[in-house]
Amino acid sequence: MRELKRLGADASERSREAAAALEAAARREGLLDVAVGNVASPVGRLLVAVTPRGLVRVAYPEETRVLEELAATLSPRVLESAAATDDVRRELEEFFERKRTSFDLAIDRRLMGPFARKVLGATARIPFGRVRTYGDIAARIGSPRAARAVGNALGSNPVPIVVPCHRVVRAGGDLGGYGGGPERKAALLALEGAIAP
Repeated sequence: MRELKRLGADASERSREAAAALEAAARREGLLDVAVGNVASPVGRLLVAVTPRGLVRVAYPEETRVLEELAATLSPRVLESAAATDDVRRELEEFFERKRTSFDLAIDRRLMGPFARKVLGATARIPFGRVRTYGDIAARIGSPRAARAVGNALGSNPVPIVVPCHRVVRAGGDLGGYGGGPERKAALLALEGAIAP
């Protein structure tokens, strides 16, 4: 039995070494189009995806088809890479530890439509610990009657948390919707001190 455990451990180690060698070769040859990694967080394990242009995706655990969508939309060359996702993972960890109030990451906006880019650009400027309404964001982008469309654009935000769509609430003070669910939205706002825990 001990021999079987040792063989399993050896095979597991060889597998990790082979994966690391593949990642290094892909990076060296410029074949790593989309790098993915994972971040443990108080709102669930996050999958992050990075391209040479920047952060392209942050996904919650229940989003099960993210890798397939990235492969179909951006490139089939998707590979796990701790090195390529290190900056994103570090900044997210600092955010959840309340050591960071804004992100210094390049964003790859290819998964955003033109209207969503405007909405998420305005949303990215909401300060840590503050909230704005859907109507505020609509007015800031020059479409004051587009609050519902703003909500739809926020609901499809491919980089939640980093582009803080959780900071946009309804005019009456209700939290409103959130792609990651209302509990996560409340948890993120409580982490920032924008609402009571």
